[in-house]
Amino acid sequence: MNVIEYRLNELARISGVSTRNIRAYRERGLLDPPRRQGRSAFYNAYHVAQLDTINQLLRRGFSSAHIAEFFASMRAGADLADILGLQRSLFASEGGQDENPPTAHALDIDAGGDEAGQLVAYGLAEIVDGSVVFLDPSIAAIVGRAPDPMLYIRAILRIVGSTRRDVDTLAGVVADALQECIEARFGPDRTPDPLEMHRMVQDYRELANRLVARHLDEALHAQMAPFCGDERADEDRPAPHAVREGN
Repeated sequence: MNVIEYRLNELARISGVSTRNIRAYRERGLLDPPRRQGRSAFYNAYHVAQLDTINQLLRRGFSSAHIAEFFASMRAGADLADILGLQRSLFASEGGQDENPPTAHALDIDAGGDEAGQLVAYGLAEIVDGSVVFLDPSIAAIVGRAPDPMLYIRAILRIVGSTRRDVDTLAGVVADALQECIEARFGPDRTPDPLEMHRMVQDYRELANRLVARHLDEALHAQMAPFCGDERADEDRPAPHAVREGN
């Protein structure tokens, strides 16, 4: 059976990952090396699956070092079916169907309490074997290191409850802007190219996330400066050019 292969630019278009990030993932050991033929490099469906896994792990708070270790273990004997199966297992929770969330994220709070019920209702946690389990490991890590986790949980519920409607409204604005872009790019009577359409959707999602995150960070810096002093706030604030990897 012939294996479909892609050059770097084709892989970037199909996966939605920039060529710069693909090269960076290769250098850091996250992405398997391509097949070489002379000076040409060829990628296949396994690399597409790897890139999808890398991006999802980054979004869920895993570091590049952890992802590299993950793929090192996969290289010990896993094939494409294994990695695709692992993707379904790891990321089913994005659709609310994760049957086995990591027990390391369990919270020491009453699973029958109001706070636990609200966390579940917001899609932030699940009840597993009588314990409240966060679905996002980065949120779990922050709450887990808090002197009083319940205070952090109440803050989370207040933030989510106060912003859900505004976030939904903002998502609608972004979707409308994307619709206008699609109509301007393809016209009302043309069928959009699926790959280009996917790229545009990913671009608009990334633009919205980065623009909102930047504005929110600036506003938080201004609002929180009185609590820690301007100098310390400046130290804690990420550099404007620092961009997290991922699409």
